[in-house]
Amino acid sequence: MAVCAAESGRASSCRDGKAAAYLKLISILVIFLTSAIGISLPVFLARLFQGKPAYDKAVLIIKCFAAGVILSTSLVHVLPDAFDALADCQVASRHPWKDFPFAGLITLIGALTALFVDLTASSHVEGHQGHGHGGELELKLSKSADYTPIGMSGEELERKKSSVEEVGGEDGGRDVEAQAEELVKLKQRLVSQVLEIGIIFHSVIIGVTMGMSQNKCTIRPLIAALSFHQIFEGMGLGGCIAQAGFSIGTTAYMCFMFAVTTPIGIVLGMIMFSVTGYDDTSPNALILEGLLGSLSSGILIYMGLVDLVALDFFHNKLMNSQLLLKRASFIALLLGSTSMSILALWA
Repeated sequence: MAVCAAESGRASSCRDGKAAAYLKLISILVIFLTSAIGISLPVFLARLFQGKPAYDKAVLIIKCFAAGVILSTSLVHVLPDAFDALADCQVASRHPWKDFPFAGLITLIGALTALFVDLTASSHVEGHQGHGHGGELELKLSKSADYTPIGMSGEELERKKSSVEEVGGEDGGRDVEAQAEELVKLKQRLVSQVLEIGIIFHSVIIGVTMGMSQNKCTIRPLIAALSFHQIFEGMGLGGCIAQAGFSIGTTAYMCFMFAVTTPIGIVLGMIMFSVTGYDDTSPNALILEGLLGSLSSGILIYMGLVDLVALDFFHNKLMNSQLLLKRASFIALLLGSTSMSILALWA
């Protein structure tokens, strides 16, 4: 408790409500602009180069960069902050928070929840698309450039292709291929939507925490750090949205929601503080921050590893057929994770 008192004394010298409010108003505009630029850039570039020979390769490399950003966000930014919030002396001295590592437990729950949503939605999509086609689902996926069936030999694949062509002829083959492409697109859209949910959780937590803070010494460096943070995180999400092939309206809506989430969180935090005088350093605020951060981290870890890294590096026919592209994608993954990890020095 003596340590808590010393920390409180140092923080009190930086508490200035007027200066903090002015800085938060600046941060709303700056973070909105940087978030909009970050998420719009890969979407714009994807539409600009769509139909050109290098389009698929460029989108794949952008997506691998995105995976690195998202993994680093979850493991270097979100999860440590959640552990710190629940390990604060005001929280860790209480029951049951001192008896069990709740940050790790909620992270696990977040990952399992993302898995459950993924399985449920995928089963629904595959059941709907594959209804009435017997054992053709693996063949449908194998015809896509983005998926390779697991546990199927080349001979089995060729037999399935031959049987479908014999039964359905040329028109049947085209129909199966069209359904395969649609199935992959639906999967990519699901990944993008669940990923945005996890990122929005994280962005709201950041915004509300900053909005409730009255510490000008903390807010000032956070504005610059969060601006870069939102650019890289936006590029990560934007790369996934670009590959999913949403309509222009849906793409614009998803980009807008990402851009405004953190500023809305800041406004909500300011309103909460002005109405209730709620202290962002109180035990209840720290517990809420820790639990929501852990849940968000679990979702992002699952999406980054399973739906981005594993899907592209192990089940993408384009990457598996070109060693140079695989190396470039791995370098993009490293660059994404490194760039986001470096920002942990400031935020």
